Amino acid sequence: MSGPAGRPLVGIVSDTVLQRHRLQEAAGKFGLDSGFSGDPDRLLSYRALPDVQLWLVTLEDEADHPALFDHLLENTDVPILFGIDPAPKPGSVDYSRWERRLQTKLEQQFGSLAELDSEDSLEELAASPMLPASPDLPYWITPAASNRPAEYIWILGASLGGPAAVKTFLDNLPAGLPVGFIYAQHIDGNFTDVLTRVLGRHAHYRLQRAEQGKKVCNGDVVLLPVEREWAIDDEGALIEKTTPWPGPYGPSIDQVLLNVGDHYGARCHAILFSGMGNDGAIAAPLLRAYGSKIWVQSSDSCGNSSMPDSVAETGCVSFTGPPDQLARELVKTIEESCLLKGKQQRDSA
Repeated sequence: MSGPAGRPLVGIVSDTVLQRHRLQEAAGKFGLDSGFSGDPDRLLSYRALPDVQLWLVTLEDEADHPALFDHLLENTDVPILFGIDPAPKPGSVDYSRWERRLQTKLEQQFGSLAELDSEDSLEELAASPMLPASPDLPYWITPAASNRPAEYIWILGASLGGPAAVKTFLDNLPAGLPVGFIYAQHIDGNFTDVLTRVLGRHAHYRLQRAEQGKKVCNGDVVLLPVEREWAIDDEGALIEKTTPWPGPYGPSIDQVLLNVGDHYGARCHAILFSGMGNDGAIAAPLLRAYGSKIWVQSSDSCGNSSMPDSVAETGCVSFTGPPDQLARELVKTIEESCLLKGKQQRDSA
């Protein structure tokens, strides 16, 4: 059975309220829904166990609950993870290590958790309302020709929870910005068509899958496929390689930062949105060394903040905010650049 957004359901059993709360919170960050959360006595009162896909059990002393294990083993065929380590205080180094250990155990059962944005959750996103009207383009920004290759590229990197964040970001951008976007989203390859349709409702920013030989133009949002690695050739055109993306997820955000930054240098910037893991944390400082801007979504606005938090910990991040604020900061940054260029042109005239 799955949750309302098509996400796997887990059952949580602990004899302390604090541990139930921390396990439930961690499961939610990993894209899982809770089908049960309670103490052993409550579970023993169920003749038919709740319909979940995995049980997580952590107890202060297993000897205090001898009937629990037999009750679970006799009444369910789904996996049971006994002896989950107690969760330390969130925000501590020990908690980060505990969270990684739990993630490893969960991925042994469910596969890649970074790709759990399901078709149902994407369809729910598609049904959400758009903003009544996009913001106006500031006076000092000359509207960019949409058929011209973009001089500046912003990489949008996202994982679990990313589609909703990127949608909000695009919703808050005015038409005519002189930039193009390359979008690297960890997602099940079967859902890329749905993702393209969901985010393709934006009239100003055209979401499209990468095509061999295409140059990213102003207003484009180019979605990189998950199967094989993509790069930029000497002429600024997209090229598909024959090799898969390195690392556990496709596209590899680290590799995208390296490949795009190798061509655009300081004209390439990046925003890391909601997601699990630390993809992007290795390459972000290398991109920053070109003089590029590295921004991340704020932790409190993320479905899962592990990925942007990991990038922030590198010390190369110059701005943090929720998706709508990231959009406003991008417009402000472009406006300031246009004003500076105008002043330089007048001074040299």
